[in-house]
Amino acid sequence: MAKLGVNVDHVATVRQARGTVEPDPVMAAALAELAGAEGITVHLREDRRHIQDRDVEVLRKTVKTRLNLEMAATDEMVAIALKILPDMVTLVPEKREELTTEGGLDVCMNRHLVQKQTGLLRQGGIVVSLFVDPDLEQIKMAHRVGAQYIEIHTGTYCEARLTEGRQKELQKIEQAIRAARKLGLGVNAGHGLDYLNIREVVALGGIEEFNIGHSIVSRAVLVGMERAVREMVALVKGG
Repeated sequence: MAKLGVNVDHVATVRQARGTVEPDPVMAAALAELAGAEGITVHLREDRRHIQDRDVEVLRKTVKTRLNLEMAATDEMVAIALKILPDMVTLVPEKREELTTEGGLDVCMNRHLVQKQTGLLRQGGIVVSLFVDPDLEQIKMAHRVGAQYIEIHTGTYCEARLTEGRQKELQKIEQAIRAARKLGLGVNAGHGLDYLNIREVVALGGIEEFNIGHSIVSRAVLVGMERAVREMVALVKGG
C-alpha cells in the first residue's frame, strides 16, 4: 500500500513572505505525521526562497518517520546532505527563475555529474532518488548511474485538460512504473497531484510513496493541517 510524504515547503513560503518566524514548517511536519503522513519532504533551494538550512537541521532532529531532502545535484547541496544525513535525497533540476520545478531531471544529459553525486551520497549512507519524467531512457539511465529510486514527475498528467491527453500521460506513468520496477528501482511520484487527480494514479499500483505539498498546504489553510493530511492519506491508501 502506498505511503504519503508531505512536502512542507509552502508553509515556509508563507513565513518568508513576511520575514517572520511563523508559520513554522517544523510544526507543520509534526502535525502531518500525527495525521498519518509516513514521510516529510523539503526542497532546500540554492536561493533559499522558502526552506532554510536551519529548517532542515531541526527537521532532521524532529521528524519521526522519514526525511526526504530534495535538492540540486551541486557540490554545495551534497555537502549539506552529507552533514545532515536525511533518510533520502531526491535530486531535482533547478532554475532560479522558475516558480516550481518544471520537469524531470535530464539524467542522460547530465550522466557524469549525477553519477558522481549519487555515488557520494550513497557512500554517506543516504538513499538516492532521481526526479524524472516518465521517460524510459531517463529511467534506464537512472539505474545506470546508481540511483535506488526514481520519483516520477506527474506534472504533465496533472496539467492535461482533455481526457484523451490525460489518459495518454497516465499510460506513460504506468509504463514508467513497470520499467523502473523491472530494473529493481523503487518508485515514488509527485508534482501537481491534488485531491481529485490522484485517484487514477493510485489505481495504477506500483508506487511506494506520493510526495505532495502545494495541494495539502492549500487545503490546510482552510481546514487545518491534520484534516488536510488525513484526507490525502485516505486517498493514497485507495479510499
